[in-house]
Amino acid sequence: MVAVHVERAPRPERFRGGVAELAGRGLGSVPPPLLVIAGTVSVQVGSALARQLFAVTGALGAVSLRLGFAAVLLLAVWRPSLRLSRRAWTVVIGYGLVLAGMNVCFYEGIARVPLGLAVTIEFLGPLTVALLGSRRWLDAGWALLAAGGVVLLTEGSGAISWLGVLFILGSATLWGCYILLGAKLGEHTAGGSGLALAMTIGGLATAPLGITAGGANLLHPMALAAGLGVALLSSVVPYSVELEALRRMPPKVFGVLMSLEPAVAALAGLLVLGQVLHPAQWAAIGLVVAASAGATRFG
Repeated sequence: MVAVHVERAPRPERFRGGVAELAGRGLGSVPPPLLVIAGTVSVQVGSALARQLFAVTGALGAVSLRLGFAAVLLLAVWRPSLRLSRRAWTVVIGYGLVLAGMNVCFYEGIARVPLGLAVTIEFLGPLTVALLGSRRWLDAGWALLAAGGVVLLTEGSGAISWLGVLFILGSATLWGCYILLGAKLGEHTAGGSGLALAMTIGGLATAPLGITAGGANLLHPMALAAGLGVALLSSVVPYSVELEALRRMPPKVFGVLMSLEPAVAALAGLLVLGQVLHPAQWAAIGLVVAASAGATRFG
């Protein structure tokens, strides 16, 4: 089965104990499609908020704050054990480094390219993973549709930062690696403990870059508050709501709903950052969304 997996982290079976359990009960009363949409909106609003933080901390400083706060929150929830096998630690470390690289490339990209365009190009990563190895003509059609959307996107963007596009393509490549490693992480760790450890490694890996870029500004109260908000919106909230949604809906339906992410990113860029897109760019985003949804639905 060909399915577009667009998750930002592996989905553990269920949060257990304390605040996480209470939150899970509350989420259980919300219809699954609304949870998926809420998670998608949360991720993109978090990205828009991070973009505004760049003026204070730089892109690398924002990455460091996001991963650092997310690691602290996930460690507090999961309290993971450090007693893992050598193979498990290899997967966790690799996953954490890919997570760090993916976020660094993405944030450096959206510092130069409008959010909606960046997320649309980045979606080539999971779409490539989904179509990899397929020999069906229909899947080749989805790939061509997505490629046409990206070409239209770049052709209709006027003066575009190609350095920004390269960063986003790097993020797309690492997102594909992230998905493949996510399956291994689920095999070698229990619940969300692997994610918590990997997020910690990602935070430690980006800390020197963030400190170099942001310096003392990282400790500014407004920067810390914004960093915490980005961590909650881009990591903790979407992981939690998508986890609950996947427990109660087919993965294929989940993938179709998640395919709306480029369009939601464009709306977040417009409403939060004032990034106006031309009709041709909206059409390009529509082509990529259609390709992603089609590959998921008819795979």
